[in-house]
Amino acid sequence: MVIYRLPRDESLLYPPSRCPKCGHPLSWWENVPIASYFLLRGRCRKCRQPISPRYPFIELTAALLLTSCYLTYGPSLKLLWSGLFTLSLLAVFFIDLDHQIIPDEIDLPGIAIGLILSPWTVGILPALLGGLLGGGGFFLIGLLATKALKREALGGGDVKLMAMIGTFLGPYGVLITTFLGALLGALIGSLWLRLSGKGRSTPIPFGPFLVMGAYVALFWGQEIIRWYLSLATG
Repeated sequence: MVIYRLPRDESLLYPPSRCPKCGHPLSWWENVPIASYFLLRGRCRKCRQPISPRYPFIELTAALLLTSCYLTYGPSLKLLWSGLFTLSLLAVFFIDLDHQIIPDEIDLPGIAIGLILSPWTVGILPALLGGLLGGGGFFLIGLLATKALKREALGGGDVKLMAMIGTFLGPYGVLITTFLGALLGALIGSLWLRLSGKGRSTPIPFGPFLVMGAYVALFWGQEIIRWYLSLATG
């Protein structure tokens, strides 16, 4: 619902969930994550139009992410912190993929939540440094790249997204996210351009790659840092 409605400036509270094709309001049993899709055999009960399989896929992905948060952090405040973070990133992934925008309604409250919860998660100073490094660093990168390429290279949404990631994961998380996001963006973006036959000037949303990098930083960031330090120290 968030992924569908936010880019269209629709309320998240009203009207209740409905079929996007005929407007049929969904009963409770038609709105159970994953299960309802199979109960309805992938079609709206009223208009019989097919329901996109993306709905159960996103619901399953959200369930797997929240399960990973629980297995990583257990029943603690960090479970709430990581759950809010992963679900926000999931919405960003698909909204940016579909519309090439990252709504302020996600990243600005995310920055605030990351800072508010930081005393019990990464720490106040790392959250502040991470937010400044992520947002400020990407702002400078975008400014320099725009001047070099003579066109907008990074949108303001990417800058605010990295500021949010920084407040949740700290400066090390920003570095891991940036490196992996750039690497995945270069590899997957180049492959997609080649397979689609589109030119290099075709805009590719960067947000989904940053989201994938942030997930790695959240769940395996500490292991990556320890591994890197072990290599550096011999």
